Amino acid sequence: MPKNNRTFAMIKPDAIENGHIGAILEKINKSGFKIIALKLTQLSRRDAKLFYDIHKEKPFFNELVNFITRGPIVAIILEKSNAVSDFRTLIGSTNPVEAGEGTIRKLYATSVGENAIHGSDSDENSIIECNFHFSKREIF
Repeated sequence: MPKNNRTFAMIKPDAIENGHIGAILEKINKSGFKIIALKLTQLSRRDAKLFYDIHKEKPFFNELVNFITRGPIVAIILEKSNAVSDFRTLIGSTNPVEAGEGTIRKLYATSVGENAIHGSDSDENSIIECNFHFSKREIF
C-alpha cells in the first residue's frame, strides 16, 4: 500500500493509566485498520518537546509536555485506505464533549487536555510522526 494509506496513532498516558489500551486497540481493529507497528514507550522531555514543536509558542505547551511525559504511551502505525481521514473520524473531536457517539475520545477521554489518543492530521504529518517514533527496521 502507498504511504498515504498509513497513519500514526498514539494512546496517551491518561488512557493507559485508566486501563483502556485493550479496548482502544480492539476498536481500531474492528474499524478495519491493520496494525503495522506498535510499541509501549516513554517519551523523554526532549522528545516530547520535539514532537510537539508546532505548539511551542502556545500557552499550553509546557502542560502538554508534562502530560505526555508523565507515563508511557503506545505508539502505533496503522494501515487502511484513507487512513488519516478515517482515523480522525474514529477518534473524534479533541473535546470529548463534542466528540461523536462511539468515537474513541467520546468513550475514553476525560477532557480536552486528557483526550486519550492522538492521530495524525495529514498524510505529510503521518509520515513525519511515524518516522519520529519508529526506525525503518521497526516498520513492516
